[in-house]
Amino acid sequence: MSQSINLETICSPSDDIVAREIEGDIIIVPLIAGIGDADDELYTLNETGKAIWAKLDGQKNLGDVAKELSAEFSSNTGEIETDVLGFVSEMTKRGILVSKS
Repeated sequence: MSQSINLETICSPSDDIVAREIEGDIIIVPLIAGIGDADDELYTLNETGKAIWAKLDGQKNLGDVAKELSAEFSSNTGEIETDVLGFVSEMTKRGILVSKS
């Protein structure tokens, strides 16, 4: 069932989580048991994760997300692509993001 995550993949947050911004942090709360490592685990995103999360709208592919972030942060596109793919792969494995491709 595990799909390969690549730059053509389109992702969005799972319907099984709630994400809220609290005091500048994005907090992700699983709504069902089995997401993440523990039934009651909360996730807090770092600055990189927050920037990526904000772009995952279920419309743009990950290549486009990386290009936008690269322009926003004046960073190397290759490094950003690596960060985006790593973040999305981990969040998809945990059931926090779902891929549409």
